Amino acid sequence: MLKSTDKRLLSLLWICILTASSVWAEDPNALMPVQPLAFNHAGIHALRQIDPDLTGFGVNVAVICRSITYIDDVPQNDYRSNFAHRCLYNTPVTFHDQGSQTPGTSPHSTAICSLLFGRDDEAAYPPLGRFRYEGVLPEAQAQIYQFDHFVTENIINQVSPESGVLSASFGNEFENWWTRGIEALAQHQGLVVVAAIGNGTDAYDPPLYPAAGANVIGVGVVDSVNAAEIAVRLANFSLAHPEHSSHGPTGAGRCKPDIVAPGNCLVADANDPNRYEPAGNYSSFATPVVAGTIGLLIQKASQEPTLAPAVSGVAHNCIIKAILLNSAKKLPFWHKGHLTTDDDHTVPLDHMQGAGMVDAVAAYEQLTTGRAKPGNVPSTAWDKNTLHVGTTPSQVYQINLPQPAGKIITATAVWNHHYADSYPFAAAARLDANLKLEVWAVDPNDPDRDYLLDYSDSEIDNVEHIYRPADANYTDYEIIVAISNPEEASPAPQHYGLAWSVSEAPAKESLFHYDLNADGIVDTADIAVLMNNLIRWRQAEEDYLIGDLNTNGVIDANDFEILLEHNTLKADWYVEPAEAIADPTHLAKDLDALTESSL
Repeated sequence: MLKSTDKRLLSLLWICILTASSVWAEDPNALMPVQPLAFNHAGIHALRQIDPDLTGFGVNVAVICRSITYIDDVPQNDYRSNFAHRCLYNTPVTFHDQGSQTPGTSPHSTAICSLLFGRDDEAAYPPLGRFRYEGVLPEAQAQIYQFDHFVTENIINQVSPESGVLSASFGNEFENWWTRGIEALAQHQGLVVVAAIGNGTDAYDPPLYPAAGANVIGVGVVDSVNAAEIAVRLANFSLAHPEHSSHGPTGAGRCKPDIVAPGNCLVADANDPNRYEPAGNYSSFATPVVAGTIGLLIQKASQEPTLAPAVSGVAHNCIIKAILLNSAKKLPFWHKGHLTTDDDHTVPLDHMQGAGMVDAVAAYEQLTTGRAKPGNVPSTAWDKNTLHVGTTPSQVYQINLPQPAGKIITATAVWNHHYADSYPFAAAARLDANLKLEVWAVDPNDPDRDYLLDYSDSEIDNVEHIYRPADANYTDYEIIVAISNPEEASPAPQHYGLAWSVSEAPAKESLFHYDLNADGIVDTADIAVLMNNLIRWRQAEEDYLIGDLNTNGVIDANDFEILLEHNTLKADWYVEPAEAIADPTHLAKDLDALTESSL
């Protein structure tokens, strides 16, 4: 017979089991991992924790998809996502095509739509086991357009899709009338357009249009790490690399991409309604991560009347772009323009990273601080405003930093370039503005101490971006948006979006400053990468090459010494291979060998 104490323990055990069963019944997937894990890197899962209602509800997202098959230049209508896949079959979707042929499915389109709209509470992938799958906007309305249909019905007629954001994961090497037509939609109707920049030198892709266009948000890809285990690769990301992500400047000299995002995610398999597979390091799959983040911002702004100007009215695409770029996270080796010690005032963005990597939480915080009009403003906010040559050639925003030491001031101005609203949508350069962005350190008690802390003034781009440490000796600053050359400027009003923020200076130390091949350890392979980059830099002075570890503007012997100092530095996800070299001095010895072989 059971003793009374045994009976009591058994009763307590049953209570625990029943309680656990009740919790499991309420949310059986509460402890399940959530894929894609790449969303952790972009801050999307963290944002969902902050605001669980941000699911895309009430947001329309337009996705342009190309047919996979063309016969005699005629699309065969196989552009559709497989909405029979278990992560997509509950998605409200409308397809837009010519309707002349039986539609077929596209693996590319299926993967993209799963990242945007997918939801599957009982997903599985053999190397990972079971997990929950959730796209960025699982409750959004999907509007899927066949490319040729979109061209004939929307671009030619300048009819904006009924959506807050348009996503396109394809492009053309050259500007064309239809790419200008997309820019015209952005300018005239405020359409937020997000497009893939291209898949880098391995694919022989230059920056592709429409992503390379002035009024479009061009997206590059951040590579997953170079680990043997698929689970590690899908959870950890390094840098944007030219091999996989196309970089600027464009043929016209424009900075591109505008922003980068992780792309190697688990995506739906179009041929099996229950299967998932890794997407790979391609800008096609980084693009929906950015477009989805914008969708979350649109949902939030639509719910709050004070935030409504960010998603309505003239040129609202400019303020969304400004918020997105201003909140982006700088990755190692970020620098404006060319690889020099000085900040490049005439090139606003990094040619490889743009403004940096998308950060959904920071973008949300930038948006929700609200709008602030010129005058005394909070240290973080945004504005949508207009410049006129004759009356308001500049606008001034004054911020105060009680403790400026260790702070970074970031400011981003965005405006549209002008295009005709009818075929062939010619650029109307005579109406374009050349704006500049300045940050001044000011002394209210002694104007003679005022000085220009930093400025950004590109003659080509319609984005200006400043990322600058505050001066510890100044608590007051002015952010100024102005017409750069008022004596030559168009009399047309110039609408702009401006976002600014003040944040703590980030820690400079990052594994990927030294782990140049992103395999999780600093070793011989990184020396080889640095040596290769040194040779290529000397031959072409290409400004995207990583390896300037001491930021002196060149790749030289000092950088090799710094790399040696970080020998055997490891990531927490690194797994030592069985054949690892035991000698701790092997990196220095291999450096000597590599140096001798290269001379």
